Amino acid sequence: MEKFSAFRDPGTGIHPFLTPVSPSGNELLRKALLPFGIVIGVARVLVVIAVGLPYFLLDSALSPLLVVPPIRIVKRLIATVFARLILFTLGFWWIPVEVVNKRRGRTQVDESWSPGAGDIIVSNWVSWVELLWLAFRFDPVFVLPVTEPLQLNSDTSSTPTVQKLGRRTGTGSAAISNSATFASKTRQPTPRAQVLGFKVVSIWYILAHTGRVPVRAFGDRERYESLEEVRKRALGPVVVFPECTTSNGRGLLRFADVFKHERNVPVKGYKIFLMCIRYDPPTTFVPSISHSIPSNMFNPSPHLFTLASTFSPLAASIRLLAPSESPSSATFVLSNVLPNGSEGADVVTEVSATLIAQVGKTKRTGLGWEDKASFLEFYGRK
Repeated sequence: MEKFSAFRDPGTGIHPFLTPVSPSGNELLRKALLPFGIVIGVARVLVVIAVGLPYFLLDSALSPLLVVPPIRIVKRLIATVFARLILFTLGFWWIPVEVVNKRRGRTQVDESWSPGAGDIIVSNWVSWVELLWLAFRFDPVFVLPVTEPLQLNSDTSSTPTVQKLGRRTGTGSAAISNSATFASKTRQPTPRAQVLGFKVVSIWYILAHTGRVPVRAFGDRERYESLEEVRKRALGPVVVFPECTTSNGRGLLRFADVFKHERNVPVKGYKIFLMCIRYDPPTTFVPSISHSIPSNMFNPSPHLFTLASTFSPLAASIRLLAPSESPSSATFVLSNVLPNGSEGADVVTEVSATLIAQVGKTKRTGLGWEDKASFLEFYGRK
């Protein structure tokens, strides 16, 4: 949509915020199947509620008791069973997973990908679906960033400047205006806001937060810890999304500096695991699985119903970087990833962004969560 064109990344031409739409075609058939889709959607949502409610109750009841090892095992078993049932009900019958060795250019099946307590999983963030997959596979500790207050620009308008061609006589070909040509689509960049720390959240909290921008700290009302503090006391792997919000999957958002405490690579004392989630583009009968624009109420329930109403199975793929190429590997060589070094202080974040883009075969954009905040503010007005 042209009115949002100012939020397009100037370097790649990618718009990372708008929900991808399916190509036109077979509209008549899609409308004819709509009533059946509603029935299927209602039935699936009821099953999701029947599975999700006990999952929520058991997860909430067991979380305070995780210091007891048997309770931890029971909680992980519950997450594995219930999260996978929800994904299966929605149409994710099978999610292929590859462990990729970049140097050999192929899948390396003999390297295990098994994060332990205190290790960190770094991933891109496209939808709430990967949250359920992570809960199913690892039952991890989810964290959300807490940032300093963000100063949105008062001029967030992306209204383009229209150039008119020809003489302004109002008659004939001289009056033709090139209203579809937008030569000037300028928007003042949103100033960056620093990540102050992280807050540990439940799977249910982060599901409801999907698509939103980080929580901002105002005085002492929002408590947070450093990532190192969270990691040291975590009873499972910690999942970090350096984009700090979801994109539409067409490109990586700019990573925030989430590893400011780490100055050198290889990282020592714990392991870093890098992954990239990819979803198939929408089709006539399958909507976009990405969830970059949150719902105003009961987020992400409307999007869940949309996915539940589809007839075709839903597709996702997950690519995991082989642990031997992780920035925590003893054989990791920084110059192999960043030949010119890193200009910023957060070298681990830059390495992670570069490797995730390579593993997922996706482009990096120069837009960050701060621009997403400006986009959502402008989108709400429109």
